[in-house]
Amino acid sequence: MRPTDVFAFSMGALSGARTRTWLMLLAMAIGVSSVLLLTAVGEGTRRYVNNQFMNLGSHLLIVMPGKLETTGGQPPILSATEVDLTIDDAIALTRSHSIRRVAPLALGSAPISYDQRERTVNVIGSTASLYEVRKLKMSAGRFLPGGDPTRGAAIAVIGDTLKTELFGSSTALGQRIRIDGQKFRVIGVLEAAGAAGVGMDLRDTAVIPVASAQRLFDSPSLFRVMVEADGHNAIPRAEKAIIDILRVRHNGEEDVTVITQDAMLATFNAILGSLTYAVGGIAAISLAVAGILIMNVMLVAVSQRKAEIGLLKAIGSPGSQILRLFLAEASMLALLGTFSGLVLGFSGVWGLAIALPDFPIGVPYWSPIAATGTSLATGVVFCLLPARRAARLDPVLALAGH
Repeated sequence: MRPTDVFAFSMGALSGARTRTWLMLLAMAIGVSSVLLLTAVGEGTRRYVNNQFMNLGSHLLIVMPGKLETTGGQPPILSATEVDLTIDDAIALTRSHSIRRVAPLALGSAPISYDQRERTVNVIGSTASLYEVRKLKMSAGRFLPGGDPTRGAAIAVIGDTLKTELFGSSTALGQRIRIDGQKFRVIGVLEAAGAAGVGMDLRDTAVIPVASAQRLFDSPSLFRVMVEADGHNAIPRAEKAIIDILRVRHNGEEDVTVITQDAMLATFNAILGSLTYAVGGIAAISLAVAGILIMNVMLVAVSQRKAEIGLLKAIGSPGSQILRLFLAEASMLALLGTFSGLVLGFSGVWGLAIALPDFPIGVPYWSPIAATGTSLATGVVFCLLPARRAARLDPVLALAGH
């Protein structure tokens, strides 16, 4: 038989049993679209985390108190040497030529009130450097002024959500709020677009001078120190400088942990990349289920089409020709199901992109290829048993319907 004859025969077989064909197409389409949608969500999550880290600042290093170490035994045991980071430690880091800016952070939670309105939020103590390190933007007023970080004034910069909750549509600049009972004058309001970041939402936060925060929370230690290196190539030198400077200040002990932005991104990319592959694999299981459905339906089709198979064999079609006809039918079914699934999947991704404009959803390049390949392979492999059964039928018994 010529390829055109095989195509016509397969299309005729599929159109002759429309209900059966539509059910198998639906199963394949659902499987393919599931792979696209789930991998698109996984890829969108990875992009979202990357964007959030970029918003956090460029060339960033985070200094945390305590040194994580792996010590003997199976499995490894994590231990940490506790140490306090101080404002003087942060000031000392600015002496390195590899470091552009240093923003010490003190963190706590406290009730903030104005008039009869009160709200408990995170309060961050920092310096003017935080504005550039975190790439913040102001919607009104100004950020914390420069100067000696050990002398904290009673001033505050609030996020736009906190401003709305406390002041509504009224102006907040110049007003005095109470933070845990202490008065602070509002000098600025952060813009929403520049206030979000990884692990900390500044839109519902108050930022005050770091020394004021230490007095407020009665704690001399810092939560973190955020360091901006003097360019991407300076990150390794900045990391070494941080460790060396703090080792000298802490009596020769390397008792801090320095995490680079690149290391954090690489870790999150690895985790979220594995997650994307995992959810894609889970979705691909539905294609295996669709393949089992195809096999069962084709087995039924063989029993219903015994007379047709017997006639083909009676006029001289060998078993290999019957095998190819059934495999061609399964391949066309898989192709149509794959095409329908791709259309359905990309339509779903397009709908999610419209519904969630801030979420950078996107289909990874390998997802349609993997879904198509898995769909075609599933359709052909699971059709082998029915096709071989049809090829082995005796023509006389097949014509008699046995």
